[in-house]
Amino acid sequence: MVIYLIRHGETDWNTKRLLQGATDIPLNQNGIEVAQLTAEGLCDVEFDVIFTSPLKRARQTAEIIRGERRIPIIPDERLREIAFGPFEGLCCHKDGWNIPDPDFGNFFLNPGAYVPPEGGESIRHLCERTTEFLQELVHHPDYQDKTILLSGHGAVVKGLLSSFTITDLKDFWNGGVHKNCGVSILDVDEGKITLRQENVIYYDEARSSNYI
Repeated sequence: MVIYLIRHGETDWNTKRLLQGATDIPLNQNGIEVAQLTAEGLCDVEFDVIFTSPLKRARQTAEIIRGERRIPIIPDERLREIAFGPFEGLCCHKDGWNIPDPDFGNFFLNPGAYVPPEGGESIRHLCERTTEFLQELVHHPDYQDKTILLSGHGAVVKGLLSSFTITDLKDFWNGGVHKNCGVSILDVDEGKITLRQENVIYYDEARSSNYI
């Protein structure tokens, strides 16, 4: 089994440094175009199935990558982005920071100490649900010889990778947030997962901004 992980393309909220979380924001024009360029970069990959977050930005990215391939796109709630509750839509950049919790910076700087707002989700819970999804997938008998695309989000991709690359939540963001349409590749052999590449883009880096 080979698994391709991709973070969704750019949205307007990305460019404004706003926390998106579970808010259903579509791709902007640049996001559509970099997804199309990524699709061109992956045009020779013979995907058998695509799993996606149900949120528009990930679903749109999955549809663009699929192109003319006659394969299913399957939404799964476990690939939905981490929720920030009442903080969604607020700015997380230092120049416009308006998040009322003075300790919210732990989300980025000290993930092991992050406490979500009421109605939000913890990083630990995100890791649990993404790990459950990935383990279910890699042990599924019908997918052992398949090539699979997972279309998700910044924290979701890190959650998926964390299941076999980290042992402590403090290391959750090692390497930083993946770029929009950053592609990682996992090789799976008898349930053992190895990372072949991480956060590779197929477009001019000048079009990318590293936002949540």
